[in-house]
Amino acid sequence: MDFEKKLGRLEEIVQKMEKGDLALEESLKLFEEGVKLSRECHQRLNEAESKVKLLMSVGADGQPVTSDFTPEEN
Repeated sequence: MDFEKKLGRLEEIVQKMEKGDLALEESLKLFEEGVKLSRECHQRLNEAESKVKLLMSVGADGQPVTSDFTPEEN
């Protein structure tokens, strides 16, 4: 699932839980799914931030620094 779909699903979960009419088991199930999606989205944002920082790097000579981007392993 891509970032946008994960974020959309996370928004759905929040809306359902905010209504407050779910059974405890359903609330826990959705909460668990939401936490997982939140962590995955956060990780993807961190990777994107690292890539942007890498792309914006400038060397001592004023030239752009280029190198292959490899996301950090957790």
